[in-house]
Amino acid sequence: MTTPAEGVTAGTGTVDGPLLDVDGLCVEFGTEDGTVRAVDGVGLRVYPGEVLGVVGESGSGKSVTAMSVLGLVRRPGRIVGGAIRFRGRDLRTVSAEQLRSIRGGEIGMIFQDPMTALNPVIPVGGQIVEALRLHRPGLSRAAARDRAVELLTLVGVPHPRTRFRQYPHEYSGGMRQRAMIAMAIANDPLLIIADEPTTALDVTIQAQVLRLLRTARRSTGSATILITHDLGVIAELADRVVVMYAGRVVEEGDVRTIFTAPRHPYTVGLMSSRPTLGAEGGRLRPIPGSPPSLLDPPGGCPFHPRCALSRGRERCRTERPAHHEVGAGHRSACHFHHELAPGHDPAPGDDVIAGDDVIAGDGEVAGDGEVAGDGEVAGDGEVAGDGEVAGAELVPERAGHTEAEREAGS
Repeated sequence: MTTPAEGVTAGTGTVDGPLLDVDGLCVEFGTEDGTVRAVDGVGLRVYPGEVLGVVGESGSGKSVTAMSVLGLVRRPGRIVGGAIRFRGRDLRTVSAEQLRSIRGGEIGMIFQDPMTALNPVIPVGGQIVEALRLHRPGLSRAAARDRAVELLTLVGVPHPRTRFRQYPHEYSGGMRQRAMIAMAIANDPLLIIADEPTTALDVTIQAQVLRLLRTARRSTGSATILITHDLGVIAELADRVVVMYAGRVVEEGDVRTIFTAPRHPYTVGLMSSRPTLGAEGGRLRPIPGSPPSLLDPPGGCPFHPRCALSRGRERCRTERPAHHEVGAGHRSACHFHHELAPGHDPAPGDDVIAGDDVIAGDGEVAGDGEVAGDGEVAGDGEVAGDGEVAGAELVPERAGHTEAEREAGS
């Protein structure tokens, strides 16, 4: 998967540096019980042509971050801090009219539930035509109709001329998702935000949607933010990964590093809790406890009540961890990230715990598909099929550059 270098032309324009730069974003929601800070100082960058995967449990702030980029946070929610720069412009400062021209034009959105995102009283083809003509005022209705049929064909909707006139309820779940993708890429956007695009679809349809997302990228040259719970989807499509927890980014790195050498206990927990095809008779290792209430989040590191690495240490309970550079383009918000490093030699009685396994001084883990001391994956880990994961050994090599390599001029 190729990540275009800086300055490359993608979609409808030329972009230098990050296409999207979110810095210190904070979003709050007022409730009867108090204020919920759903997004707390989130920062992320998306470069032209790359796929940025965003993972985390429900309630971690993934979708709210995406909605904030598009200016779709409505009351009782409000953005209270940070900047959202798209092609150098802060989207928080542009007019409502300018934002409407960007939304659906330069930025396309694939919503989580196409049944509620599509208008039930307008034929699907009419909705695509509307999206086209809104952003291309000179386009005739006949030309827009032809383009809509072409898009439905591109995304694999059967009998597109017939389906053009049908309503969303006449489409299957998979076809509705295809129609959403057609609408998202209709105006050749620079950036596509895909919010849980495979949710509630069976595995076969998921695989088709993943292939479709790759086709959409190739046809538009766009960058993609891929929000998902599915680590298999991330392994299949992403170049870089951002891991979120309790409204914060806790780890960021290229996909191979995140899967084979995570440096935050939450990421380690996610990797340990996924099923593997090669494991027989083994039990999944869930992360203990539940995500914190954002009405009253814990002090210090928000993960410390569930963290086996913390072991009640005062620093975890009282001090919010900063983001530490732990490798090229690899950042972790953990005070003790070095204790997860391959080759770390813990003090006697101070073994690092990951899930149900104890990582001894040489950093090796016994078990199928876990991280060995040299940072490689041992055991039966494989990425199987379109988006099904069994371990992480075969995360494909990426042609794209890491952020550190870009800054070094690679």
